[in-house]
Formats: sequence, structure tokens, C-alpha cells
Amino acid sequence: MTRIIAIANQKGCVCKTTTAVNLAAALAETKRRILLVDLDAQGNATMASGIDKRAAKPNGCDVLLEEAPIERAIVATEGGFDLLPGSLDLTAAELKLMDALARESRLKEQLAKLGDRYHTILIDCPPTLHLLTINALTAAHGVLIPVQCEYFALEGLSSLLDTIKAVRQRLNPKLEVEGLLRTMYDVRNNLGNEVSSQLTKHFGEKVLRSIIPRNIRLAEAPSHGKPINLYDRESRGAIAYLGLAGEMLRRERAPAPASPAPH
Repeated sequence: MTRIIAIANQKGCVCKTTTAVNLAAALAETKRRILLVDLDAQGNATMASGIDKRAAKPNGCDVLLEEAPIERAIVATEGGFDLLPGSLDLTAAELKLMDALARESRLKEQLAKLGDRYHTILIDCPPTLHLLTINALTAAHGVLIPVQCEYFALEGLSSLLDTIKAVRQRLNPKLEVEGLLRTMYDVRNNLGNEVSSQLTKHFGEKVLRSIIPRNIRLAEAPSHGKPINLYDRESRGAIAYLGLAGEMLRRERAPAPASPAPH
């Protein structure tokens, strides 16, 4: 059965897109069939995967508006995973969907057409809690939440958890928190250590053991249109995302701990 994971946090600059692209590439290395859905109108995950968002037609917008079949819009990437490209057109799609019937379930309906073609589908959500993110949460089994290990790290988490709770109650009763991922971590920074301890205190086992370090090679890779494992396989960032992929697979096989209550 395909597992669908939304990668979400309405707070920007938390390595959300970095995590989406590099986790997709790392999971693809395990010989699993992976689809990355770029649901952000900025199209950064598309560009970081080596696909020109301006030339990708049809794209995710066409699929959500039912103007093209999802199979035609999906493209293969050098990183070994497939991609449903995003673009600025998604902003228009969100507006057009506002008056559509079952608007929150449009993405779920489209992904269902793929059957069990993929082991895992990752959704890179926009940095808002608007309709596109609600579509992702309605389609997903779990939510992976990247959290920057810096000041204001917990800002917005309560809003996201409230949204997850509301979606679970009204649209998707099976939705759970997949885990909280600490990103941009610098072991030399006392604040980072404090934030890490605070997250563990509040969310317990939902905090993933994997930690994504602050790493210049991770920051450089998107400008070359490559995931980190193709850009610099020996970098700390590449090793961290391979470790994250392994942890995600182990958790997938094990019984999930209870989701944290919203604060």
C-alpha cells in the first residue's frame, strides 16, 4: 500500500523543500518507487530536482483542475524519483478550487488514480495553511514537520497541530503526525541544543532521532538542480538524509506512537 506523507510547516526557512527533495532521493536509493508532489507555487522542489518549472507542462495545476491526467504530468528525475511539478500556476489553481465541490479532496482523488504504483508519495506543502495544504493533509497518512533549531522554532507549531486535528476530525480520520525533524542544527550553538531539548520534552517519541545539520553543501545543491546525494555524497547533509530515510522506513514497519495533543 502506498504511504503518503505531507511535509508541512507554515513557518518559512525550515528546510521543508530541502527535506522533500533530499528525502525523496534518499528513499529512491533503497529501490523504492517514490513520487514527490510539488504543491508549492514557488516551484522550488521542482527546480531543485532538476526540472524547469516554466517548461513542465502539464503540471500539478493542470492535474488539480482536472485539465490533464496525472500520469501525463509526472516526470522522472535524475535523483531516481518521479515528480509532479509545481509552478506559479498553483496560485491560480487554489483560487479556482475555492468554489469547487469537494475542493479539499481534489489531490486525494488524483493520487488515488495512481493505485499502488509508488511505495511512498511525499508532498512538499506551501508555507501556509490554506487550501493547497489542506488538500495535502486530506490526502496524506502522515505529516512530517521540519523544525528549525533556532529562536521561534515552536512558533506556529500549535497552529499546524490544530489544523492537523481539524483535518483529522472532519476530512481524514487516519491522519497522524509522522514526526518532527530538527533541521539546520549546529551542535556548537547552545540555542540549538536548548530548542532540541524543548522539542523532545514537548513531543517525546514524535521527535525523530535524525537531525539535519547546518551544511553549506545542502544550501548549494538546489542551485545545481540536484539532490544532495548527487551533488556531494560525502557531505554531512547527504549522510543525514540517508539516515532519515532509514529511520522513516524503520518507523513505517513499527507501531506508531500516539500523536501529540495540540498545545
